[in-house]
Amino acid sequence: MTHADESTEKVHYICQTYVEQKPGRDGQASLKIGKQFRYSTAAEAQNRAEREVQSVDCAGADAYMISEDPDSGEIGSPSFLVRLGSVPETDDF
Repeated sequence: MTHADESTEKVHYICQTYVEQKPGRDGQASLKIGKQFRYSTAAEAQNRAEREVQSVDCAGADAYMISEDPDSGEIGSPSFLVRLGSVPETDDF
């Protein structure tokens, strides 16, 4: 493996589900992360999100990709493939 190969960006495809938390003192229900799955393709992550959101206990699901710089360990902002059901605002991500 050459040095150039080692510094190439890694891409991760994630399916993340959300569940509703019971209302707090303010009476508002909120979302929390339920499950996270990592896949090798965008299609796999999107398919899983579509299946998960059908579950009774799942409030919503995201499928997204993130890039990672293996040299610095920095992770970029998510690029959403699909957002289904109740999901947090992107500012909250």
